[in-house]
Formats: sequence, structure tokens, C-alpha cells
Amino acid sequence: MERIRVESIQTGYGDKVIINDLSTKIPVGKITTIIGPNGCGKSTLLKTMGRILTIKKGAIYLDGKEIHKMSTKELACKLAILPQSPAAPEGLMVEELISYGRYPYQKGMGKLKAEDKKIISWAMEATNLEELKYEMVDSLSGGQRQRVWIAMALAQETDVILLDEPTTYLDMAYQLEVLELLEQLNKEHGCTIIMVLHDLNLASRFADFMIAMGSGRIIKSGSPKEVMTEKVLEAVYQIRANIVSDPETGCRVCMSYGLLNNDKKKKRIKRGA
Repeated sequence: MERIRVESIQTGYGDKVIINDLSTKIPVGKITTIIGPNGCGKSTLLKTMGRILTIKKGAIYLDGKEIHKMSTKELACKLAILPQSPAAPEGLMVEELISYGRYPYQKGMGKLKAEDKKIISWAMEATNLEELKYEMVDSLSGGQRQRVWIAMALAQETDVILLDEPTTYLDMAYQLEVLELLEQLNKEHGCTIIMVLHDLNLASRFADFMIAMGSGRIIKSGSPKEVMTEKVLEAVYQIRANIVSDPETGCRVCMSYGLLNNDKKKKRIKRGA
């Protein structure tokens, strides 16, 4: 069963078309990761599903309803999107930023109600931020800041969360911290999570469903075992990959890789030496 259905969309930036005639389905209650080389359309697809970008052709449906026919508030109550490296205004405390997630439910300049405060407290508890509620956001570590943004999305009280490269600029420990939090939200609260990831092994490890893109189109979609193959990675990245199963997690990982044209390149260098 799909949560989001994308039908034959064309989209891009201005007159430049990045994605043309793309269709896919995002399964409900699962973690979906989107992979592919730089410039292939990963973030463009995510932004279009989050209605940050408009479509030139086709349609996108959320729970069977076309998103471009939904009001901004209606969509914000169903779907949250976190862009790559979001920035908060200076001088904001953790609790204040998280409270922004309640704006879709407020009328005019209304103040936070008891129910709003209850949900904000739950979002902080779910992301283990209670002890940091009065800290300034810009004083936090990268991993802590990402948890605050995720908590804001939770306070928005949606069960669909889109994230554009949530582990960018984070070290290995913080990457795992953020992804394990998202995995926990998925398992305990049934959130449908869609995220763009550059790290193939993390994408495979945390995904239930993967989408591999190249040149604005989907090369392969399916389970990590179906997508993390030598053949698919060759088509997507032009690499010769060595795929093995992680003995600890059972997930498919890219152990090593080389460029497909590396032998030809070496010959050219040797001839020119």
C-alpha cells in the first residue's frame, strides 16, 4: 500500500527540466531512501513531493489526494519536510524552535494552547531533548541540532517526514544517532520517512525501500537487496562495486569499488608517460 504516489511528473528549476515523466510509489509506514550521484534529481524529487517545487506535468497524491489541490495548512498537517542543512534564526532556544511545528494548527496570532504544549513536550521526549530545552540552538552540536529539527517536524504532528540529506556534515557517531532516531520513530510511531542519503551503506542499512536515480529517472526501486547490487550500482554510478552482506546486520554493503573506465585511464596515462 502506498502513502505517496507520483504519476508521470515533469519538474525542475525555471525552464530547466531535471525530472521528466517519472512515476513511483512510496510505501506507507516504511523508511524509503533515495540514492544516486550528484545532480541526478534526488533532492528535486524530494522537494517536489514536499511541494517546495511545483510540477510542470503529472500529479502527486498523498493518501489519494492531489497535493497541489490541498491548502498549505492541510498539507502541513499531513507532511513535514526538512531541507538540507536548515538554519534557525539566532537567539532561539530549543523549545522555541520546536514550537514552530505547531503553527499549522494555530489561528491568526494565537498563542500555544495546553494541547500544543503537550505535543511539544512529547516531541522533546521522543528526541531526547528535555535537558536541552532552554539551550540556544546555535550552541548545539550538529547531531543535537538535527534532533531539534526532527522534533519540530514531530511537533507538526504529521506521520510523513521528508528529509534531504539529514546526515550531511555530521561525523559517523552523529550520523548513526540521527538515523537510529528516525528508525525508532518509524518503528514506534509508524512514521513514513523518505530521505535522500549519499552514503550507500547507511541507505541500505536503514531502508525498507530504496530508490536509485540517475539523470532524472529511476534506475531501480525495491528492497535494499534488490537495489544494492553490482549491476544497479554500475548503472547508477558507473562503478565496479564489491557487494557483501554485513555479518552483524545482514544488510548489503558496498565493501569496495572502482571506476569502470579505470583500466582505460591507466593505459592512456602509461602511453603519455
